[in-house]
Amino acid sequence: MKSNILAAALLLAPAAHAEQVGEVGVDWVGNDIIIEAIADPKVEGITCHIAYFDRSLIDRLSQGAWFEDPSNASIACRQTGPIRVGDIDMSEDGEQVFRESRSIILKSLRIKRIFDEANQTLIYLVHAQELTEGSAKMSISTVPLYGATLATD
Repeated sequence: MKSNILAAALLLAPAAHAEQVGEVGVDWVGNDIIIEAIADPKVEGITCHIAYFDRSLIDRLSQGAWFEDPSNASIACRQTGPIRVGDIDMSEDGEQVFRESRSIILKSLRIKRIFDEANQTLIYLVHAQELTEGSAKMSISTVPLYGATLATD
């Protein structure tokens, strides 16, 4: 029952939308680095940029693993306007801000937001989540909340 409620909450949670803002070709077979901008749906005034590797069809056919991209990703989050913090999860586990599939069913790229109350800072973590094995590839970015409006204010 608890897992059904959690699944429903995840489906109803506001989903962040990624907008591609850059693409850099890295080799002759068509592999690219994609850069996307993602506005935090619950924290107005913060935008995260993620960069990740996008495998070409030629690379997929020659290297195998046809249906997935590597887990590598990098993130940078910055204040892009007045910060207004909405009703966010302030627990140590944080909450998912963004999810994007990196294979047909087994792997996804995720961004989690964690609130560091002692330092009045939001931490954004990008990582891959896999069904069968975890990945140690991750990147973090922090945004201090100097003078920000919190939902409790």
